[in-house]
Amino acid sequence: QVQLVESGGDSVQTGGTLLLSCAASGYDFSNYGMGWFRQAPGKEREGVASVSPSGRAKSYADSVTGRAAISRDNAKSTLILQIHSLKVEDTAMYYCASGRFEFPSLHLDSYNYWGQGTQVTVSS
Repeated sequence: QVQLVESGGDSVQTGGTLLLSCAASGYDFSNYGMGWFRQAPGKEREGVASVSPSGRAKSYADSVTGRAAISRDNAKSTLILQIHSLKVEDTAMYYCASGRFEFPSLHLDSYNYWGQGTQVTVSS
């Protein structure tokens, strides 16, 4: 069955850097668009970054533009998100998701499969 397993969440100080990974299995990873979402307590889940199936097209939320980089390795069925210059407002549960789309999407309804999440906590 489809599995998305996130890792890399941690407690860090402001200004630090995190690298999140998502290991996918159970489907043809290279034919699916991928994305990272996050949800802070009391807030709605929001798109952070997305990448096309080929990896050539990428999209970022305004809140992380210039600080984040999404990438994928189709040979290893792995999705990566790196965020630097972390802010307290980056604190959230981060989710990896997969969907059948050709162009990057930060909309929840573009995605069919979701991971369980990895916690990121940023403190000053």
